[in-house]
Amino acid sequence: MEEKNIHFDEIVERRNTDCLKYDFAVRRGLPEGVLPLWVADMDFPTSSLILDALQERVAHGIFGYTETQENYTEIVAAWLKKHHGMEIKSNWLVKTPGVVFALAMAVKAYTEVGDAVLIQQPVYYPFTEVIEDNNRKVISNDLVLLEDGKYHIDFDDLESKIVLYGIKLFLLCSPHNPVGRVWTLEELQRIGEICLKHHVIIVSDEIHEDFVFKGYRHTPLVTVDERLQEICITCTSPAKTFNLAGLQISNIIIPNVTLRRAFRKQIAAAGYSQLNTMGIVACEAAYTKGEDWYHAVMDYLEENLKYVRDYLKQELPQIKLIEPEGTYLIWLDFRGLGLNNQELEDLIIHKAGLWLDSGAIFGKVGQGFQRINIATSRSILEEALGKIKVAVQSL
Repeated sequence: MEEKNIHFDEIVERRNTDCLKYDFAVRRGLPEGVLPLWVADMDFPTSSLILDALQERVAHGIFGYTETQENYTEIVAAWLKKHHGMEIKSNWLVKTPGVVFALAMAVKAYTEVGDAVLIQQPVYYPFTEVIEDNNRKVISNDLVLLEDGKYHIDFDDLESKIVLYGIKLFLLCSPHNPVGRVWTLEELQRIGEICLKHHVIIVSDEIHEDFVFKGYRHTPLVTVDERLQEICITCTSPAKTFNLAGLQISNIIIPNVTLRRAFRKQIAAAGYSQLNTMGIVACEAAYTKGEDWYHAVMDYLEENLKYVRDYLKQELPQIKLIEPEGTYLIWLDFRGLGLNNQELEDLIIHKAGLWLDSGAIFGKVGQGFQRINIATSRSILEEALGKIKVAVQSL
């Protein structure tokens, strides 16, 4: 069947749909009417072929407890192998309602209250939340922004902190949100060697694995070295790729049977069992029928990124783009404006009328930055950048 939903310039009205991105500004303490480019979902309708599968299931009319058959695992495995060269066995797969939920389950399963858990800030802020909310201690191996304009891993600091704090668990973001790095094979190998040496379990959040720009390639950490199967948990999902976050479906790959049992035990302790029925339907349809839509989205995102890159160079040279290698979330460096964190927030929210993600919430090293979601129609992106330009000119 032919894909119909590939007209991404068309604006779909999301207001008054209980949309977290658009309808909750005032409740979150922001002015009414701010233009939101913050939370990581897209402003595009998902694949028409996924919608067809969902509508067929809705027409059935019964939404009882639903479980997956063997073909579900085969479908997930086929996508991972085709796109990322990752081969999995059926018993490795554990389904969860989301990757953040999986991160929390891993913290509970593999550490004790008071333990230190390692992350790499500036990083997706729920990493910090699931650690602190479970009464563990956050330790950050801060990423370092070098003169080449890219963030890098300080491997000496990584290893020393593992030793110093007795780290048992490392939450890795790959590709990295928000700095957009797609870690190289060599970087992943060094991470793996250090963690194998010190018996550190790695939870690799690879939810953005399908969003990699031309010239780069995502490598699942667990495929780098066969030994990593013993210490690695890989978090995947169609939710970002196909804009399905609200259907709550993630696929967690855990080869080690002991780690898998401990993880499942925490899911059971949380009182969770079967997935959302529609999430299962959507996942199967996405991975079997969504290829054309996915490639069309990637092409559109490439063009949006080019637009932002060119606009900043020509109109806002004070603001630096941290060139992304992956994800549809871009990291902008506003430090050239000479503003403190509160002044920058005032500029973005009150002068520009935008709702972005403040870099400060990704860790102290994120201060002076803003994260902006480019998975939106070009006209909205143009409007947002225009608002920033006017606000900067008003300084």
